[in-house]
Amino acid sequence: MVEVLDCKGMMCPMPIVQLAKKMRTMKVGDELELLSDDVGSREDVPSWCQRTGNQLVEAKESGGVFSYRIRKLK
Repeated sequence: MVEVLDCKGMMCPMPIVQLAKKMRTMKVGDELELLSDDVGSREDVPSWCQRTGNQLVEAKESGGVFSYRIRKLK
């Protein structure tokens, strides 16, 4: 099961703040889908994943909403 974190309407840095907070509660191997309409998330989410050692499984955009699937690795 993939949990969904809806950050639509939040501007930088709040989607990343909420993502980090949520990931701390998850177990290794769990996946999270982050939804955001902040264009800055296109750079912020992949960068955050790289910095924290988590895996960006998928990134897509539809109708101005960005969707990121992230797997917790640490």
